[in-house]
Amino acid sequence: MVTSSDVTSVPVTKRPVAAEDAGSGPPRIVPRRRPGRWAAAAAALAVCAMALHSVVRNPAFQWGVVGRYFTTAAVLDGLLLTLWLTAAVMVLGFLLGTVLAVMRLSGNPVLRTLSWGYVWIFRSTPLLVQLLFWFNIGALYPTLGLGVPFGPEFVTVRTVDLLGPTLTAVIGLTLHESAYAAEVVRGGILSVDPGQTEAAQALGLGRHRTLRRIVVPQAMRSIVPTAGNMLIGTLKGTSIVSVLAVHDLLYSTQLIYNQTYQIIPLLMVATLWYVAVTSVLGAGQYYVERHYARGNSRALPPTPLQRLRARLSSARLRLRTATAPGARPETGGAR
Repeated sequence: MVTSSDVTSVPVTKRPVAAEDAGSGPPRIVPRRRPGRWAAAAAALAVCAMALHSVVRNPAFQWGVVGRYFTTAAVLDGLLLTLWLTAAVMVLGFLLGTVLAVMRLSGNPVLRTLSWGYVWIFRSTPLLVQLLFWFNIGALYPTLGLGVPFGPEFVTVRTVDLLGPTLTAVIGLTLHESAYAAEVVRGGILSVDPGQTEAAQALGLGRHRTLRRIVVPQAMRSIVPTAGNMLIGTLKGTSIVSVLAVHDLLYSTQLIYNQTYQIIPLLMVATLWYVAVTSVLGAGQYYVERHYARGNSRALPPTPLQRLRARLSSARLRLRTATAPGARPETGGAR
């Protein structure tokens, strides 16, 4: 049994105060070092450097030929047609897709069924099959007429004269993209809390104003990322229209290397242009997402330039602190 006298008789030894503990404030804590993470990063950088070196130093790529044909008139004309085709398909596809999404969410069972059937058919058929079908539509309908339904026709046009390769590509790509755009828009609308619509109705707002001012701005947070991916996919997917002899970017380079037999350099020309355009579209998508992120968080996500400035400021602050006179040594954590 231990009595109070035994406890008080035990001498108390004080720990000597170290020199670094004599200062004011707690010691600085250094994060734990992770050598495995740095080793993995070094190995990945080494592999990337080796791959880049093999591409740059490989004479089979013929970078001189790539530079000579990169800005030729034929390639730039094909690039402009690709950009125009992408813009037209995305605008028309999302306009039609929005109508289909509203039909799908409608209380009318006929409209809902027709929208579902459209999406089902065009998502179940390969794009190449659709393009070839529309390119040969003249075999099914040699003429198209405008007149009274099930009655006489007032205007008749031959399908071969009306649908050329470029218009066929626009129709085929638009109908294909609208099926996916309809699901994107429908998913974005369904992601909005129903309480938002109920609150708008309680305030006496009309249905169209509620959709335009409340539902759509919030739905865009879900629509924009997927729509951006669709835009980039459509840009690359336009290369398939080369089977219809449409003079897009890929078909223009094919015409050149069929004459010069320099296949690899011309394919690299098309590849570099696709990479450049998709990089610009990806940057634009980031800023559009940042715009619609307003109100969702207290602060907008920083731009790449703002993030770079913050990192440089943090690095300068650490350097200034480490080189300041009288700076205390760091106390390491667990290693």
